[in-house]
Amino acid sequence: MMKTGIRVIVWFGLLLSFTAAAVDRSQVWVHTVDAEKIGIALAESDQANALRDTLIRPHLNSLPGGTSLNELRGEAAGVAILQLPAGTSRFTQGDLKVEGAEHVTVYVNGERQTTSNGSTSLVLQTGDHQILVLIEGAEEWSNVSIEWSGKQDHVRISTAMPDSLRINPVQIFDAQVTSFVNASPTGQYVVWRRDQFSPETGNTAQVDLQIYDVAQQRTLYRWQNGSAGSFAWHPDGQQLAWIEGGRVQLLDLSDLSLRQLTSSHTGIGGLHWLTSESLILSWNKQGEQDGGLTKRYRALEDRWTYFRNNSQLYVLNAASGVLRQLTQDATTLSFHDAHASGERILVTRRNVDYAEPPHSSSLLAEVDVASGELRDLGTHRTLNQAFYVGDDIYVVAGPEFGDGAGKNLPDDLLSNNYDGQLYRLLHDGSVNALSRDFDPSISNARAMANGDVLLQVTERDTTQLFRFRVEGQQFGRLNTGIDVVDTFSVTQEEIPRVVFAGTGATTPSRMGQMAVNASSASVIWDSAPEFYRHNTIRDVREWNFRNERGDTIYGRVYLPPNFNERQQYPALVYYYGGTTPVQRAFTGRYPFNLWAAQGYVVYVMQPTGTIGYGQEFSARHVNAWGEYTAEDIIQGTTRFLEAHDFVDADRVGHLGASYGGFMTMLVATMTDIFSASMSHAGISNITSYWGQGWWGFLYSGEASKGSFPWNNQELYTGRSPVYHADRVTAPMLLIHGDADTNVPAGESHMMYTALKVLGKEVELVEYLGEDHAINRREPRLHWWQTYMAFFDKHLKDQPEWWEYLYPEE
Repeated sequence: MMKTGIRVIVWFGLLLSFTAAAVDRSQVWVHTVDAEKIGIALAESDQANALRDTLIRPHLNSLPGGTSLNELRGEAAGVAILQLPAGTSRFTQGDLKVEGAEHVTVYVNGERQTTSNGSTSLVLQTGDHQILVLIEGAEEWSNVSIEWSGKQDHVRISTAMPDSLRINPVQIFDAQVTSFVNASPTGQYVVWRRDQFSPETGNTAQVDLQIYDVAQQRTLYRWQNGSAGSFAWHPDGQQLAWIEGGRVQLLDLSDLSLRQLTSSHTGIGGLHWLTSESLILSWNKQGEQDGGLTKRYRALEDRWTYFRNNSQLYVLNAASGVLRQLTQDATTLSFHDAHASGERILVTRRNVDYAEPPHSSSLLAEVDVASGELRDLGTHRTLNQAFYVGDDIYVVAGPEFGDGAGKNLPDDLLSNNYDGQLYRLLHDGSVNALSRDFDPSISNARAMANGDVLLQVTERDTTQLFRFRVEGQQFGRLNTGIDVVDTFSVTQEEIPRVVFAGTGATTPSRMGQMAVNASSASVIWDSAPEFYRHNTIRDVREWNFRNERGDTIYGRVYLPPNFNERQQYPALVYYYGGTTPVQRAFTGRYPFNLWAAQGYVVYVMQPTGTIGYGQEFSARHVNAWGEYTAEDIIQGTTRFLEAHDFVDADRVGHLGASYGGFMTMLVATMTDIFSASMSHAGISNITSYWGQGWWGFLYSGEASKGSFPWNNQELYTGRSPVYHADRVTAPMLLIHGDADTNVPAGESHMMYTALKVLGKEVELVEYLGEDHAINRREPRLHWWQTYMAFFDKHLKDQPEWWEYLYPEE
């Protein structure tokens, strides 16, 4: 029987434990809203579950309110949504039984559960959860009841309404983020992309891609899907070109008329306006393979699936649609920048060149657009970016660019070329190093209309924007108000404006803008009010120490909800060590705020060797393979425990990924201060990584500069964790994607084999089809569960979560 008229949202306040517990009706609050007529009964619809999902969606991430259920009498609503916040301090399983309705559908954090005869088995991670129960065919309010039966007699669930909610894994993965911005030359418009996930979209993001009128604060144009890319604003700021479905499209913003400039071509990309009449683009040709039986490798790089491809540059006449090939070379030529006149461009060609570290080189050249003639600007071992500032050519590269022009180190140290520097190429062929005394590492640069340069840099554990004043050669930070700028774009106005987006240690995705001479930024969009409005996110504490070499090792601490200095908590120590800092992003592959929300004190540190702290600090990464980094991790953790009585020294775990996974394995062979270890995609044998990983020989060209297995066996064996596996004392979890091309999965298998043979406690979990990073939604959420369940087992003496995920056969 189906009645229509109102939908009811009900929230329960009670404490549920192992014993079957019924709802105390006096603690049930009811919120009623007007409802459109539902029509036929949901259960009779061919799309019943989809319709139920639409009824639930408006109430996701909402908090209830209203009157007591005791005040409701008589006939019930035909359809009601019962809302049950559930908080647990540990992994919990149980059955939720709903009676008094013909049909029951249960949702946990927005995901539909399997229900049979009104009973639903629930699995709840540590944290706060939103349980929504959609009931259909309830006739009398007095007959509606909910009962909980827990599977562990020592576990209790609080459904009392908290002051704020802990963040949860689904929330931080699914919440909408700004992933791309591209401002028009005048700053009036911005191409704006936001990505959001949900149970319905699964591993595919729901993309909101639009042209946003910044001044009018309105959407001017919206794409139907997120496949459009390679956006290029016309110099007049009133036209926008892009590539979609292999076709170049041109939109006139004055009347929103759309013109197709080309037919569909596979492999085109990289649009850029040369002049007001023509664009330049790249066109990639797939390389021929050897056949199905064998493969003869042409170079070390031939392990890359794209190595044999060849991409060249073409000029497109916007009026006629005629394409003209500009470059023709045996290998790919990559576009970097076009001169303001449109008469010449900067390109690079990557060479197969193993003569010197880092075992590659790049030719920098200037191409005449009219004739196609190429002017050689030198071959360089380090080169990241080249661009024009007026008639001058600027370069972003490592300290060794220009025969070491950017090096600012003692003679006994080798430069770390991941530490980006800024240069100007002089007309006589020499190099002017501009950032030798600038500690942040430069990763990206844009010339501005006022003649200055906008820089994106790594500054300690943040990503910031700096203005480089060409006249006076001064650097000045822009006060964006966020810690990590993920995407940015600069206008071509006389006083340029920057549109940017990013996050902070306690700040979710935010988009803003500011003039380069302004003292602060204005916010265009903030995800927090919509996606985190019921969460309180604790401030992060800074905690630094001075190591035995006299360096300050910076770190930060995340604390659990309702933190009490007089209690003791388990702790997790996280680091990377692979020459970039662990940044202050709000979320990501390793969500520190989430770990804290699950009851851990989290200490994140920046050990020796990372960029962003000056050249001398980053140079200690070279030919060290964890020597200084391991010392910092052990010293830092020891001093952290001495300084913080609220951390239980017997319940401390450590974890890292990639080079950080290598550090986890290595540190586990050097100390017993940790009670559990997790290595994701870690390196156990430096030699095999050097010889087999896709980029192993290139990364080692910096990390092991000048050292090889035949001339420095001590480095390659002495620093490889597998050779010291007998010294491991704590349980270790090894995680790897079985399709990892960067660090092959064999690295974890080697350590697993060693520890198994030695009788050590070790687990190996592979994610099938996953590469170096676990990025897709379903695997990512499961991956988070895996390593947190492992730490709960060994640091909280709570094995139930791990046993649920990986039951013994």
